[in-house]
Amino acid sequence: MSHGNMNLTLKVWKQKNKNEKGRFETYDAKGISPDMSFLEMFDVVNEQLISSGKEPIAFDHDCREGICGMCSMYINGRPHGPKDGVTTCQLHMRSFKDGDTIVVEPWRSAAFPVIKDLAVDRSSFDRIMASGGFVSVNTGNAKDANNILINKDDADTAFNAAACIGCGACVAACKNSSAMLFVSAKVSQLALLPQGAIEKRDRVLNMVKQMDDEGFGNCTNTGACEAECPKSISLENIARMNREYLGASLT
Repeated sequence: MSHGNMNLTLKVWKQKNKNEKGRFETYDAKGISPDMSFLEMFDVVNEQLISSGKEPIAFDHDCREGICGMCSMYINGRPHGPKDGVTTCQLHMRSFKDGDTIVVEPWRSAAFPVIKDLAVDRSSFDRIMASGGFVSVNTGNAKDANNILINKDDADTAFNAAACIGCGACVAACKNSSAMLFVSAKVSQLALLPQGAIEKRDRVLNMVKQMDDEGFGNCTNTGACEAECPKSISLENIARMNREYLGASLT
């Protein structure tokens, strides 16, 4: 593959707000270094648009380190693009070829209304977290790290669930726009630890209810969410949440 700069064609979804009809618009991305990230490529295109007096493309971003989960883009039919286990901000332009046409869209879900262009409102995730994704503790001096002994297998599984960054790729990948992988990761993270045991019943009931109230669809176990998750969150968390929910419902 050539390491020279690339010229690309972008077909980008443009939408003024959630109430307006959207459309694809075509942009030329010229002189793009293969070492740029996808967001850096958009920065270059936006600078060119601003310089020519045109409106830039709106998109979400923050840390650009694969941590915050804000860089939510559907790229050539896949959440976060063609590479496995990476976010859009960590996707480099060397993943594409000179002359490629790249189609970029926002997340598609009624629970993620479009703010503008590629930026969507994911505050539904915040409301789900506020409904139960926390533990109530008495504040005071910090406890010793080994004050509560935790089985290593449980600690490792909880840590893996906690890796979820709430980007919404699972919702975008699911044909039903289900948020089960996200919610189950947050439920699992706390259900596996003794600190979360006191509120575990109310937590799973409240978070699932809020998920349904937000308009997310049901899970049909196709596995698309796990396949497209940039942090490889396991479907086992959904099974765990279902067990937690059943147990809480019966008691």
